[in-house]
Amino acid sequence: MNQNEWMNDPLVANIDKAKLQFLQTLVFESRNLTKEQMLPFLMSVAQKGKASNISFDDKEIETIVEALRKYSSPEEVDKINKLMAMKKKH
Repeated sequence: MNQNEWMNDPLVANIDKAKLQFLQTLVFESRNLTKEQMLPFLMSVAQKGKASNISFDDKEIETIVEALRKYSSPEEVDKINKLMAMKKKH
C-alpha cells in the first residue's frame, strides 16, 4: 500500500485530516510488531487518541476501512478483515 494514497481517496474526503493522519501513524508504526508487542502499542495509541480527542463513529470506521481495502495488498486486506471481525465481536 502506498503510504498516503488512501488518505486522498474521495471516500474519506469528509473525514477530518487529523483523524486520517492518526490512523496513518497507527497503521505504519504497527506494521512490524509481533503479537506480543501489539497490545501495549494499541493501548498507547488509544491513550494518545483520547488525549487528542480523536474518536471515530461507526460510519467513519466503515468508510475508512473501505478506502484502505482499495489500496491494500491481499495480505493487508486479510489483516483488515480479521481486525474488523474482532471489532464486531466486542
